[in-house]
Amino acid sequence: MSKGFNIKGKGLIVVISGPSGTGKDTVIGEILKENDDICMSISATTRDPRAYEKDGGNYHFLSEESFKEVVKKGKMLEYARYCGNYYGTLSDFVGQKIESGVDVILKIEVNGARQIRENCPDAVHIFILPPSIKELQERLKSRKTETKESFEQRFGLASQEMALAADYDYIVVNKDRSACARDIWNIICAEKLRTSRIKNRTDHIIKEVLYNG
Repeated sequence: MSKGFNIKGKGLIVVISGPSGTGKDTVIGEILKENDDICMSISATTRDPRAYEKDGGNYHFLSEESFKEVVKKGKMLEYARYCGNYYGTLSDFVGQKIESGVDVILKIEVNGARQIRENCPDAVHIFILPPSIKELQERLKSRKTETKESFEQRFGLASQEMALAADYDYIVVNKDRSACARDIWNIICAEKLRTSRIKNRTDHIIKEVLYNG
């Protein structure tokens, strides 16, 4: 995937949400491996790490006490409680990246996305849907990382989350991983060329044409 013509400026905050089992991690991984000027925000969480997860790689794993202390210090861009655990975005990391021109993907749930919408009005919000409810159930079951209780809890939340998809700027259906990744990348490229984002960096081109045309 190529970004094409671009005038370097501040990076974008790209919020990606969707129910568990929609393939968010896989799609985001596809985007990241093809592009250098975009990164994934590493969220903090109070949930236990899965067998394949490493602290500082997949998440920053914190105790509930430590998490609340970070929130108290105002170091979370957003945070929410999801399936009994806290998740949040560390503000310093995101701020440093976007100021250096790097786009940052935030993979967060709908309550966290609402906070980003309020606190960062320039963020781009994308909701990923499964191709069907049946497919979503099969994907959750195939992960084999969920207990029966957690599966029922996550699936029960799915309908509530999908009901809020219309609040997002874009909706993308993940029927095919590569196609979904391309759709999201095209959205990012288009948003980076939105007039309101680049006007202050293209005015000199327009003025040059007007004065010398």
